[in-house]
Amino acid sequence: MSKKRILFLCTGNYYRSRYAEELFNHLAARDGLRWVATSRALALERGKDNVGPIARSTIAALTADSIAPAGANRMPLACTADDLAAADLVVAVKEAEHRALLTERFEGWEDRVIYWHVHDIDMAHPAQALAELKQHVTALAQQLAEAVKA
Repeated sequence: MSKKRILFLCTGNYYRSRYAEELFNHLAARDGLRWVATSRALALERGKDNVGPIARSTIAALTADSIAPAGANRMPLACTADDLAAADLVVAVKEAEHRALLTERFEGWEDRVIYWHVHDIDMAHPAQALAELKQHVTALAQQLAEAVKA
């Protein structure tokens, strides 16, 4: 039986979506979930200030939880229509940012996505934003685990 795919979306695929991807994959492996996560950017060009493949705050938060990020050397990737089509579940980390980008760039997908409300670094300190993401990702993993038991 193949694994189902979850796609996490953020603006630059550098910070929030990468954290969600790495944390989810850690939890899925730990709990034996038949899911695997990937992440992509909806506006890669807006990440002009991103330095390197992944945010230092993301690495630090994962390391604090003893998670070695498997994709720490992967550069941010732009979302494609194929990425969306391949996903069984799509989560955008902030509706106020990402609904309009989905409408503009992938018309028809904006109402097929789960939206969270986690601010980017311009509106929330990384410690706060990543803690919120941790709660969301953990709850999602638990929901998926419970769905298998039902």
